Amino acid sequence: MAANREFRLKRRGFLASLGAAAASSLLPNVSLAATSGDRRLVVILLRGGMDGVDLVQPYGDANLGVLRPDLALTPASGLIDLDGFFGLHPAASGLMSLWRAGHLSFAHAIASPYRGRSSHFEAQDVIETGNPIGSGSRTGWLNRALALIPRTASRAAVDITTSVELIMTGGNKTDVWATQSDFPLAQDEINSLQALFQTDPVFGKAGAGMSDLDPLPPIVNPQARMTGIADLAKLAGSLLAEDYRVASFSLAGWDTHQEQKRSFAEAVRLLTEAILHLQAGMGEAAWQQTAVVAITEFGRTLRLNSMGGTDHGTASAALLAGGAIAGGRVLADWPGLAEGQLFEGRDLAPTRDIRELLAALLFQQFEITAANLNAKVFPGLGFDPSSLFVKTN
Repeated sequence: MAANREFRLKRRGFLASLGAAAASSLLPNVSLAATSGDRRLVVILLRGGMDGVDLVQPYGDANLGVLRPDLALTPASGLIDLDGFFGLHPAASGLMSLWRAGHLSFAHAIASPYRGRSSHFEAQDVIETGNPIGSGSRTGWLNRALALIPRTASRAAVDITTSVELIMTGGNKTDVWATQSDFPLAQDEINSLQALFQTDPVFGKAGAGMSDLDPLPPIVNPQARMTGIADLAKLAGSLLAEDYRVASFSLAGWDTHQEQKRSFAEAVRLLTEAILHLQAGMGEAAWQQTAVVAITEFGRTLRLNSMGGTDHGTASAALLAGGAIAGGRVLADWPGLAEGQLFEGRDLAPTRDIRELLAALLFQQFEITAANLNAKVFPGLGFDPSSLFVKTN
């Protein structure tokens, strides 16, 4: 089959097997909102449970190699040293230019209030609503924050759909760009998606069905179409360079129950590509005013399972990027990986609430007061401006 041929997805059959929630993650959309001022915030949801101990490896903790002999790396085996204790997964090497520029940091050993492990959907609800399970909240913390940020009357032109993610759901209007119902994919893009999802227990079956796609002749103007994660991120960047100041989108493929060494590296490469294209689409002036945060619903078990993967865990890591952050740091109250230091004997123990990190970003980017953050955005959190996560330089 010619490499440059394109295909149109049979959406009815494809989405039937994928499911509505899974489809929104595999075929992402971008939610945007306009505010006043030049500061910007981008939230990337890493759906599936991203393994923070694989992305940012604590190679200085001697117990890492004991717990993960097949995944643990050192600078001698390809890990990219960050600070003498933590190192970055080699698949994220493209982000090191941001690290050196002071535009990349990480927060480690963080988690939401969710401790159930069993349900992606419940855990994602928690990081999107900003409230514990059982709170009854069906509005997103990012939408609630919009009410506390002055807004402009102007808006950039963008397709409007009803596919607003929960994080942006609420009474404050947001605009959404989403892929069309039928959209073209090149063969290499299909191959990439299949490789990413073939071991994913939720998306794997649907990904395999992508082999049966209808062929289309080559399109006349390839530059005119928006395909793939890179184009989506670049679109978000270009919109943020104009009237929009807040954006969110999702990347799936992090549920690495099988063959994690391969599937995790592929997911990290796509995340790296998304961030770099977001920066490129935004331009230097807007990037300098931007904070990007990538968060996940939970981490992974520290020990591998029998299939070479990891199961649902507790604490993970978050990625921070942009010219508005204090870069070149791994922010953590490290709990340790000794047997007695693990959460319930199996997971990285959480030492910080992920909502503290999110509140710190809203505080520094939009000057939302601690009182409003604790009462209206993350009720009962107890955020304090002296937080470890508030930018200090």
